[in-house]
Amino acid sequence: MPLSWLKKKFQTFELYTVDIVLGRRADTGAAVYGAFLQGLSMIWSGAVQARLWMYRHRILRDQPLGCLVVVVGNLTVGGTGKTPVVEKFARALRDRGRKVAILSRGYKSKAPPFWKKWWFWLTHTQEPPPRIVSDGEHVLLDSEEAGDEPYMLAQNLPGVVVLVDKNRVKAGAYAIKRFGCDTLVLDDGFQYLPLKGSLNLLLVDKTSPFGNGHLLPRGVLREPIKHVRRASYVFLTKSNGQRDHDLEELIARYNPKADIVECAHRPQYLQRVGAGADARQPLGWLKGRRIAAFSGIATPESFEKFLRDLGATLLVRERFLDHYRYEAEDLAGLLAQAEREGAECLVTTEKDAVRIPPSPPGSLPIYYLRLEIDIIRGAADFDEAVGRICFPPSGLRP
Repeated sequence: MPLSWLKKKFQTFELYTVDIVLGRRADTGAAVYGAFLQGLSMIWSGAVQARLWMYRHRILRDQPLGCLVVVVGNLTVGGTGKTPVVEKFARALRDRGRKVAILSRGYKSKAPPFWKKWWFWLTHTQEPPPRIVSDGEHVLLDSEEAGDEPYMLAQNLPGVVVLVDKNRVKAGAYAIKRFGCDTLVLDDGFQYLPLKGSLNLLLVDKTSPFGNGHLLPRGVLREPIKHVRRASYVFLTKSNGQRDHDLEELIARYNPKADIVECAHRPQYLQRVGAGADARQPLGWLKGRRIAAFSGIATPESFEKFLRDLGATLLVRERFLDHYRYEAEDLAGLLAQAEREGAECLVTTEKDAVRIPPSPPGSLPIYYLRLEIDIIRGAADFDEAVGRICFPPSGLRP
């Protein structure tokens, strides 16, 4: 049985599961499968609650590293726009004189081959060091080895160390000893309890705050909504500028002390993939242009809406699984489809751009849409959060 056939079948099953979780299917098979997933969610909920209880009662213990730790994360899987917030916060800390390291688990990154791990274990007495994506001066790994988000952060944040390791206590200790870092930013670290945060920044997608309200795998919640109480600040992402009083009341019910910072993801420009900064196009370039859009992110709808709002006509719209790593045949198929439909170019996200192979010469140009975070309410609270890290009161000192 060909491996490619099995891969496609598995991807189809994954997409079917995602459709059920997001409520896109309502047939009998979906109802039965949904009930099965709900049973698994109950088991997951028990495990999550038990783990948190053990940390709260010191049966399991966190491991302080003697420096300030900023946790950025969410209660749901994917889609909250976390990477731009991590980038904005790390840049602000760096600009105010902190020596910052971003610690990531490197989701979907390529692990070292087994023989290399075996040889290291055989010849060393300690654990292997974390992978260094950036030493603050140079980007040392590609996106396949580092993972999408760590690679993007390393490219966009000169002066900031970026490390990848599932054991972020070990990675944090390494950042302090090797690079002299005094501030650690845990990317996607809200559920990482071994390293306690001095400040916990919880991101909530305003367009779909908690999905269908169910925990994994029936829904998108990693832990119950009531755990918003662990947040120091709540960032409402993907805002359209209008207040959602019901959502704010729900957050206040569980965490009345948390400040709310509302932000929007704003398109900045189009960058041609594989070219320098001189190959950028302003956003107005999209108006009236016929394009083929493709993405492998958790919420492709928001990306496609950006393109339509900028005046583009989407002749082709292809969606892949989140973190999908494109192969040459995928790109060839997308280019052929775009040419058949009469598209003038292809447009994808910045996160997807680091996962696509070089395009064939003479084919249609491929651009990615650069987004950045814009604080639209609670900017004073954001500045306060940065200030608490740079000049912490005694209560926040390690």
